[in-house]
Amino acid sequence: MSLYEQWNDIFENSTPEQVQAFFEVYYEKERDAYAEILGAKENKISGTMAELAEKFKFEQVEMLGFVDGINTSLEKSIELESLEADTKVELNINWEKLYFNMHKANANWLYSLEQWDDILSLEKREEIEKEYKESLQVHVEHIGRNDPCPCGSGKKYKKCCGKDA
Repeated sequence: MSLYEQWNDIFENSTPEQVQAFFEVYYEKERDAYAEILGAKENKISGTMAELAEKFKFEQVEMLGFVDGINTSLEKSIELESLEADTKVELNINWEKLYFNMHKANANWLYSLEQWDDILSLEKREEIEKEYKESLQVHVEHIGRNDPCPCGSGKKYKKCCGKDA
């Protein structure tokens, strides 16, 4: 069974309690790995999956989960399905994307690590957090009475969906 299949198996063939117990342990390891990476200011990490798992004290399947979590913060994403223990990977981390994505994942145990102080300035972190919060806001465009109706009928709004308004 591939690492990717093992990772998915955790969610598909476990009880909610087992998944919760797994993640309680995993999140601690994840926090420690990020603290080490940020502390060393290592935004380029390479090695086989097995070597990286050993370096960051993960089981190999957990290392796949780590790569899955960081994948959208990399300069070049990695195809997870092809990863095996002996697959050499290169993680080129974009710090700003990573900080943004940690907010997106609501991973406060990660974006609040003190090691961020030496990676991104407080001003930059506040700017990224503001950008994240703005990304959550819904922007509604005002429709004027004489604008084309957004339903696609071709009629003016006042003669179509805005008739009852």
